Amino acid sequence: MICRIRKWELSDARDLAMAISNKKIQNNLRDGLPYPYTEQDGAVFISDMLSADENETFAFAITIDNKVIGSIGVFRQGNIHRLTAELGYYIAEEYWGRGIMTEAVRQTCEYVFDNSDIIRIYAEPFAYNIASCRVLEKAGFQYEGTLRNNAVKNGKIIDMKMYSMLKAEI
Repeated sequence: MICRIRKWELSDARDLAMAISNKKIQNNLRDGLPYPYTEQDGAVFISDMLSADENETFAFAITIDNKVIGSIGVFRQGNIHRLTAELGYYIAEEYWGRGIMTEAVRQTCEYVFDNSDIIRIYAEPFAYNIASCRVLEKAGFQYEGTLRNNAVKNGKIIDMKMYSMLKAEI
């Protein structure tokens, strides 16, 4: 299966809602997403991504055969971290474990490094999300350390891991 990243289209809202309206996925993401996630929620998100500053927000649909199966984005940080950006992503559960997300991460990082002045992309998966940590490692990210007691998710205090990729390393 070959995945591609592409800019969002408003017509992607239905596929997006089907991909993310899953507690197993939402348990690995930051809080604030509605559940169930509706097509209208997807339309609002896509509209926000399409209207965002393209030098600050690099947001893409992850597709297989032009069907949206997930989302990936790189978000520039501010102030002294203005050349750094945070990576976030997810794909529908039926596509887990197939190397698709690793390929999407590679494509996205290459795009951001080639089309911006960003020099560092980082990700902070929950420490218990071993699959996400593995995606980052396979995509070439370096493990920098564990952020102890760094988040509260589903009522539990949890560790997160810090990974990064530098433009100079690719």
